[in-house]
Amino acid sequence: MAAELDFSPPEIPEPTFMENVLRYGLFFGAIFQLICVLAIILPVSKSHRTDSDSFEPKNSDMVKKPKATAPQISKKPKKETKKKR
Repeated sequence: MAAELDFSPPEIPEPTFMENVLRYGLFFGAIFQLICVLAIILPVSKSHRTDSDSFEPKNSDMVKKPKATAPQISKKPKKETKKKR
């Protein structure tokens, strides 16, 4: 009776190209998500903050004021229609 049992490992087919792409794509996506979450949680060092401050103008005279928008002249009047009774 013991000779009748087959304890050999089951045959598993080799993964196809698309299965490999899916597997490694999922790994890449998980790592990318972890990096994004860590970037939100961990604070940014002060050296990066001072670099962004250098782009702001130092003097208020250097700040450009937005131009006033001209009113639109080309507006067409609405066509008046008679009410039907």
